[in-house]
Amino acid sequence: MTDLNDPRLRDQPEPGWQILDRDLNRISRVELATTYVSQPLVAVGIALVFVALAALWGGLITGGGSGSLVIVVASAFAAYLALNIGANDVANNMGPAVGANALTMSGALIVAAICETAGALIAGGDVVDTIASGIVSPASLADDSVFVTAMMAALLSSALWLNLATWLGAPVSTTHAIVGGVAGAGIMAAGFGAVDWPGMSRIALSWIVSPVLGGAMAAGALWVVHRLIIDRDDKIAAARVWVPVLIAVMSWAFATYLALKGLKHLFDVTLGQSVLIGSACAILAYAAAHPYIRNRAQGLENRNKSLKVLFQLPLVLSAALMSFAHGANDVSNAIGPLAAIASTLGPAGEGGQIAVPHWVMVIGAFGISLGLMLFGPRLIRMVGVQITKLNAMRAYCVALSAAVTVIAASWLGLPVSSTHIAIGGIFGVGFFREAVEARRMRQMAGAITLPDMAVEERQRRKLVRRSHFMTIVAAWIITVPATATVAGLLFLLLGRLQDVAIN
Repeated sequence: MTDLNDPRLRDQPEPGWQILDRDLNRISRVELATTYVSQPLVAVGIALVFVALAALWGGLITGGGSGSLVIVVASAFAAYLALNIGANDVANNMGPAVGANALTMSGALIVAAICETAGALIAGGDVVDTIASGIVSPASLADDSVFVTAMMAALLSSALWLNLATWLGAPVSTTHAIVGGVAGAGIMAAGFGAVDWPGMSRIALSWIVSPVLGGAMAAGALWVVHRLIIDRDDKIAAARVWVPVLIAVMSWAFATYLALKGLKHLFDVTLGQSVLIGSACAILAYAAAHPYIRNRAQGLENRNKSLKVLFQLPLVLSAALMSFAHGANDVSNAIGPLAAIASTLGPAGEGGQIAVPHWVMVIGAFGISLGLMLFGPRLIRMVGVQITKLNAMRAYCVALSAAVTVIAASWLGLPVSSTHIAIGGIFGVGFFREAVEARRMRQMAGAITLPDMAVEERQRRKLVRRSHFMTIVAAWIITVPATATVAGLLFLLLGRLQDVAIN
């Protein structure tokens, strides 16, 4: 047999098969690199196809009638906004479950896509206020062409801001984005007097109220879980007693939350009735959870890691319910202005209200789900993993705080953002962990001598990443001003383009 390493053969011409293998390896490496680089482009391409199909569908629905070109452009803007809502906002629902390893990324995307679409199509708004929840006075935009231009500017400015926030890794409130867009376009169209400033003040108040309430609720829930289960000598025995109770509490919170927020478009329900619905669901949930937890707890080791098995199912269900409620409520952010434009250029609803056509609702529902599937994983990882370490118990507390805080805010009449509540809850459990760790270190310092650490090392050991904290808070603060400014500029640009087209 010929020895290919024989020095006598080094100066001989290479066999053809060696040259071929070497060239094929180079081609394979180039192919692999090209595939890696092109992955983001595939998602962008699919998104562009969806936007084009939405615009085409809008044109076909109008049948080439009066204002059909405007409907086509507005449909494209709404589809673009829906994609960005899916990419940014849904991470708040799925991030904790993924961070706690209760759901894989693929499983989270599938569950969220199904529940978001179902929430939007089943319980989505039947009517949308003419001008985005009364932020701008209808009388100030009485001229149809001015109103349509303002709505288009609001759509595009909100979509652009959400796209930038997603790229920066900052979960922001889509409701604040669309409200800022409408306010900015309204100011440019009719002056500062056109804006409902008391309403804007309430929105500004929610920047503080939402994350603080969410963080306090989540930290309080985690403290309760520590006292009832985690800090007990026999954790599994304590879990058998208290986890069914915690599941019942979560069932009450989410049933009440869905009745208040997700199902209000199907039937009228008061806060008291919602609480009664939630109480009935809590009783049923406890009856089902008690034997389930008893069976799941058999044979588990007495340690914290074993407890995550008992919290997995509640986390998956909570993520699904949050996505359903999000689809029911936030789809209006994507398609509200489009519905207003379609109504203005077609038959209007009664009483200043706008009936949302089914084709408009479909654009919003599928756009949110598609945006989640294409661009959501990056922000889901950031929310679930990179802010602070989440396990099943901490993620449970975040989910519970989101539902309970919305209920409490509705009872108190406070404006809150579900996005800010969820992110505030994650920060809340992270800062609670830091407080517990600091207390443990102080207790240890009394017994042993701890080594001195540099300031940089102390910062590295923080359990909440301060860089994410500052980025997210900054994005929250500038969301309304940024979208308002961009919407005002877009209003002028779109107005100029319309004038050029007419002349």
